[in-house]
Amino acid sequence: MSTSPERTASPEDRIVGLLSHWLARHVDNAGLRRELTAIGTAGLGAGEAEVVRELLAELEGSDSVARGALEPLVREAIEALAIGV
Repeated sequence: MSTSPERTASPEDRIVGLLSHWLARHVDNAGLRRELTAIGTAGLGAGEAEVVRELLAELEGSDSVARGALEPLVREAIEALAIGV
């Protein structure tokens, strides 16, 4: 039985991978929102979960949120998840 890396990776790793794909334009805003919601914040530290919730709140407005407005928040989330705030 094989397991996919997405299923065995920590929530932090899954989210960082997803955000990296968004930055590389492999995922659109709707896909980012959908996947972040699916991963959720269970298993994240309080600070990490807060950053993810902030990002989700920004994405809730619409799919037409400008990438330029989201990029700083996405980069902040990657940093927070990578260092474990």
